[in-house]
Amino acid sequence: MAPAADREGYWGPTTSTLDWCEENYSVTWYIAEFWNTVSNLIMIIPPVFGAIQSVRDGLEKRYIASYLALTVVGMGSWCFHMTLKYEMQLLDELPMIYSCCIFVYCMFECFKIKNSVNYHLLFTLVLFSLIVTTVYLKVKEPIFHQVMYGMLVFTLVLRSIYIVTWVYPWLRGLGYTSLGIFLLGFLLWNIDNIFCDSLRDFRKKVPPIIGITTQFHAWWHILTGLGSYLHILFSLYTRTLYLRYRPKVKFLFGIWPVILFEPLRKH
Repeated sequence: MAPAADREGYWGPTTSTLDWCEENYSVTWYIAEFWNTVSNLIMIIPPVFGAIQSVRDGLEKRYIASYLALTVVGMGSWCFHMTLKYEMQLLDELPMIYSCCIFVYCMFECFKIKNSVNYHLLFTLVLFSLIVTTVYLKVKEPIFHQVMYGMLVFTLVLRSIYIVTWVYPWLRGLGYTSLGIFLLGFLLWNIDNIFCDSLRDFRKKVPPIIGITTQFHAWWHILTGLGSYLHILFSLYTRTLYLRYRPKVKFLFGIWPVILFEPLRKH
């Protein structure tokens, strides 16, 4: 975490329970953590287009919700890192829980008839979200949130491994790429927390363009944003395979992955 001494800016004193390693208001007076803020664009823009395409393709609403939930996380994180206010911190952290619950629902409903609703699982996840929200608002302990979020991610990892091991082995590339990118982001998140003082000292001694590359919390956003986006593609690919569609991953401009498919025609 960041040292206590940091300059103030447009949004006033920090009220959040967390202050990350990026130097506050070092780029502009209007944004507390500039790189931690703008790095959220990867979680905001691509999922919006994914949601629009899902509507056009007539996909189940839970996949539209998955894309939009990731966008909400990105917008909340943008507001949090821009202001370092406690209310904006909640706008970042609580949607992380809610979005993961949507991801869990999608992964465990991949092999059901189209447009079915699992009310028991839905109730369980809503109850879990409510309990986490209530406890977190009371205790205000970031470690509690991180443990609850980790439990959901671990559930997604186990379900993904099951699918690529026993159901659709040819999806290992997509599934493990998503997981690997996310874990790399998690590694950099930990490095940013543990070695913050050393990273700040290093950034004082090198040109700014090099210092930017050591903003590892921003890299956490980029990598987990991409990893989460790929996870949605993996979940959607699994679902459309089960529904006897012909899904394919294509790369827009040779860079950004999207999923395209068409239903099997009835003869």
